[in-house]
Amino acid sequence: MTACKVEVKSMAMAPAEATSSDHGLPPGGSIKARKGHDTKHSNGTPNGAAVSSDQGTADADKIAELKKTFRNKYRHIQAVHSQSKPSCLSHDTTESPSFIGFRNLMVIVLVAANLRLVIENIQKYGVLICIRCHDFRRNDVRLGLLLYLMIPCHLLVAYIIELIASINAVSARAARTKRGGSASPTAEENRRFQLTWYVLRILHLINFTSALVTTSWMVYWHIHHPLIGTIVEIHAIIVWLKAASYALTNRDLRHAYLHPVKGELDALPDIYRECPYPQNVTLGNLVYFWWAPTLVYQPAYPRTERIRWGFVAKRVGEVVCLSAFIWFLSAQYATPVLRNSLDKIATLDFLAMAERLLKLSTISLIIWLAGFFALFQSFLNALAEVTRFGDRQFYEAWWNSESLGVYWRTWNKPVYQFFRRHVYTPMRSRGWSHMAASTVVFFVSAVLHEVLVGVPTHNIIGVAFLGMFLQLPLIMITSRLERMRSANGRLLGNTIFWVSFTIFGQPFAALMYFYAWQAKYGSVSRTMAGSGASALGSGTACPAA
Repeated sequence: MTACKVEVKSMAMAPAEATSSDHGLPPGGSIKARKGHDTKHSNGTPNGAAVSSDQGTADADKIAELKKTFRNKYRHIQAVHSQSKPSCLSHDTTESPSFIGFRNLMVIVLVAANLRLVIENIQKYGVLICIRCHDFRRNDVRLGLLLYLMIPCHLLVAYIIELIASINAVSARAARTKRGGSASPTAEENRRFQLTWYVLRILHLINFTSALVTTSWMVYWHIHHPLIGTIVEIHAIIVWLKAASYALTNRDLRHAYLHPVKGELDALPDIYRECPYPQNVTLGNLVYFWWAPTLVYQPAYPRTERIRWGFVAKRVGEVVCLSAFIWFLSAQYATPVLRNSLDKIATLDFLAMAERLLKLSTISLIIWLAGFFALFQSFLNALAEVTRFGDRQFYEAWWNSESLGVYWRTWNKPVYQFFRRHVYTPMRSRGWSHMAASTVVFFVSAVLHEVLVGVPTHNIIGVAFLGMFLQLPLIMITSRLERMRSANGRLLGNTIFWVSFTIFGQPFAALMYFYAWQAKYGSVSRTMAGSGASALGSGTACPAA
């Protein structure tokens, strides 16, 4: 052992001696001698400290050069294992590794798997795209267009109601004795206000509820094609929600205007001062709210300075391309899977139904993601740009949801903001519990989901209602995982969200409503001459819309 140390020491000294003359070292060939030589000269100069610092840097460079020379001369003695290190994927590793490569691999595998399905689909069914095959009846188109144009008239009725109420409010405020804004409204004034609001509430309820009921009745009984019916029904629900928000917001603004208790007006949002009540009750203000990409009424909104028409053109192009993509996937891939599932449902072959459900889940997920991007990113941003609407947070990063509750709060912000502002928060302020208020919110939302899906398909079977209302127990389960504040809890919560969403959610609902439609009507597409529905396997039949 001593011999090894002596030999290594002699080897370490050899390169220094061999290179001392090459590097211009002082006699003696050692760095120590060079340091003494430099120090002796530096102490005799006025700037000796600065020279010593520069000389120290030079010495460090010399040492690094000597080490490099040593490594080049002795290439087989480098210390490869010099520290204790854990494996990269071990739990005790100090640095978390990046999995970008695995992400890229999963994308490649997903593309390859779906490309195989594309080839298999074309080989099995042929090209199923057929524009002329869709059964768009003239009566459906005319009636759908008429309903679509008439629905906003209910907003005009809401404006007339609020205009009359605002005129009466101005007269009442001018007639009553000024109280200096230092006291609350008297019991008599409060009774009059509540009576007036009771009458206005009845008028508003009759107005915007008739919009939804009349539209739903016409769609269910007189519009056959589900696509046209869905477009009309969506418009009716949007107008219903906007009219409710318009009435409720103006009710509170009118109360603050009639009874200006000291400090309350100052507590209103600053942006409301741009258009105070009753100056906001104008036709132009209502028309802007009708077109604005929000369901919550405000007298004023944050606005951008100008319209970027290039931005609008890009977003409109995305909507067109994604709509064509969704139509292609629905006709070419979703329709064959749905039709091949009918006999499995009829015979209650649960294993085969599960296989069809899993196969449909991939297609429905891609269609849903494309529809989400087309609506919330492309269409709403284009509409916001045209209307110069500033607040464009239509969604948040819902794909990272750690629970079902986070998902419902982040994926559709306009609807979430409406229910929180006009349903949940008022109920909580009146003493309702969180669970009771949440139950009411999800019940109303479930009813609207069933109306949106069941009415256009002429099959109110309750699947959409239950799918929405039964989110409450899932939210209760995953909320505990969200509160764990651990990586495993968040991972499990996000996994439960994706499984319930991609397999037991939309694919199952689509399968049930398609089966109900086929059992009632057969198809929404006309078959080409000489071919029937059984020709799907040869690629000659036209798919459902």
